[in-house]
Amino acid sequence: MLHFRLSTTLLLATIYLLQTTVSTETVITCDNGGDVQYLSCDLGVIHVKAALYGRSNKKTCSEGRPPQQLANTNCSQKGALNVIKERCDGKKTCEIKPNRASDPCQGIYKYLETNYTCDPAIHIVACEGSTAQLFCDPGQVIFVIGADYGRRDQTTCSYMRPASQLRRVDCFGSTKKVADSCNGKNSCSVFARNKVLGDPCGGIYKYLEVAYRCEYPVVTPQ
Repeated sequence: MLHFRLSTTLLLATIYLLQTTVSTETVITCDNGGDVQYLSCDLGVIHVKAALYGRSNKKTCSEGRPPQQLANTNCSQKGALNVIKERCDGKKTCEIKPNRASDPCQGIYKYLETNYTCDPAIHIVACEGSTAQLFCDPGQVIFVIGADYGRRDQTTCSYMRPASQLRRVDCFGSTKKVADSCNGKNSCSVFARNKVLGDPCGGIYKYLEVAYRCEYPVVTPQ
């Protein structure tokens, strides 16, 4: 009986069916070595539109900086947008640490600037060992915005789990398997298991987070 009660709590389906005006948010984080950029959506899920790690003007994050650290305004790290989109798209919250291993302009004081919207979506979470159920109304099909398997905090899917299984919050693996399996279908089941989605961090109890929309299929004229 206890086992049944625990199993029924494994699937957390928090569904947001939102109809709201989408506005663009801009977050700028000066690169002070340990700062983390934080994106969040009270309603909807994150959709990253643009991202810059570097410098595009002399004014942003310039206070107290000598002119030579602001001189290069054509400084941008390649691939920053794709990395942040993979990390954050489809999430309700997201933390980003600049990749300082690749310095786009030595000696220039840099910043991370991210533009994103909070898009309407259905958002579900399935704890490891359970099944995520995606479904749409009749006539509509699934379009996956983002899917992630791992752990990004110590509270989600933490019931009766030892601290050792929750210690890592930087464990995540973007998975295309959910989109490959579910896009274009009216309903879809995805098993949140290592054998299906891979294991981004052994020994950590993980969960599958999925954001998707229900759309009417586009009919191509014959």
